[in-house]
This record gives sequence, structure tokens and C-alpha cells, in this order.
Amino acid sequence: MQDFQQSMQMLTISFMPLMIAMIFHEYAHGFVAKRWGDKTAEEQGRLTLNPLPHVDPLGTVILPVGMMLMGTGFVFGWAKPVPIDPRRFKKYRPGLFWVSFAGPAMNILLALFSALIFAAILRFVPADFSLKEPLVGMAHYSVGINLVLAAFNLLPIPPLDGSKIIQSRLSPQATIKYESMARFSFVIIMGLIFTGAIRVLLYPAQVVGDWMLLGAANLFGLGGSLGL
Repeated sequence: MQDFQQSMQMLTISFMPLMIAMIFHEYAHGFVAKRWGDKTAEEQGRLTLNPLPHVDPLGTVILPVGMMLMGTGFVFGWAKPVPIDPRRFKKYRPGLFWVSFAGPAMNILLALFSALIFAAILRFVPADFSLKEPLVGMAHYSVGINLVLAAFNLLPIPPLDGSKIIQSRLSPQATIKYESMARFSFVIIMGLIFTGAIRVLLYPAQVVGDWMLLGAANLFGLGGSLGL
């Protein structure tokens, strides 16, 4: 019973930051694609922060909620990819690079913003405010999940953003060969998750998250009192 209550508490604190992280990630792809001449996302109603058009029932709800309730210690999920047509870019290679990098970059910015909110709540919100603890928990989780999503999406596994960044530097022939890996991608990703190897790959995200939180704490005059 206690484990179930802890899982529900984690779900309450973490689900909203995870949703925001995934939705803003996809929005950033569509926003930058439009700047490079591709209005596909806008034309299909996907250039929006309304979560409903971005929700993938399995990746956005079932899988992450299930992993939270099972207490796996690692949450994996995705939103419905924003449609991108690189053929409409003003310049193909730089367009593909910046559109692909936009999603992880948005997550890094959200992590930094969350760290500032985390420190601001600790500094300015009264201790007797009933929602202080859950708000602190949500901001803290938001730092971590955004950096994890950024690092995960930068892995060079098709069709993750990292693979598109690499493809922006490849010849058409090399791109075709590289994309042929995609049929193995799901197995590779699941293997990394369930063997625990993903924790090693994403360890830098935890280190950067700690730096962000400590930096924000110092900025708001909290010193080293976070215990990170």
C-alpha cells in the first residue's frame, strides 16, 4: 500500500513536467522548421502548445505512467512527432541541423528555467505554504527529465534527433545506409533501457542538472544548502 502511495505521489509530481517537456520539444521542431521555410507542422495544426494534437496514447500516457507506477527509476516516453518536410527548407543541410537540434535545445532551456523556478520557490515561498513541497518537487523533476530527454534525443540512433544532426553532414548515399538502421532502433533503445545501460549514457545529464540547481541556488543566495 505504501509503495502504491509513493508511486501515485511520484506520478502527481512528475507527469505534468514530463508532458510539458515532450510538448515543447515537438513545438520547437515545428517552430524552427517554419523559420527555415517548412510550414508542414502549421498546416497540419501541429504548431501549437495545446497538448492534445501532440499526444501519442502509448508514448505520452501509457508507457510513462506505467513506468512511474512500477517505480522503474527511469521514465521513457514520446509525443507524436511533428511533421517535417526537409524538401521545403530554404537550405537543406543547415535547416535539417537546426530543426533537429531545436527539440533538445528547448529541453535544455526548460531545464535551466526549471532550476531557476526551483531556487526561487525555496527562497521566496513561505515554508507553511501547503503547495510548496510539491511545487519544489515538480521543478526539481523538470530539471532532470528535460535534460534526460535532451540527452536521449541526441543519441545517434535513427530516427532520434541525434541521427538527423549527423545526417545533415552525410552524403545522400550515406544517409540511406544510415537510415537503414532504423528497423533495429526500437530493439536497441529497449535494450539500453532494460539492461540499465541507458543510465550510463545519460549520466552527464544528471551531472549538468546538479550544476544547474547549484548555480540557481547560489544565484538566489541559498548557498550549498540543497544537499545535492
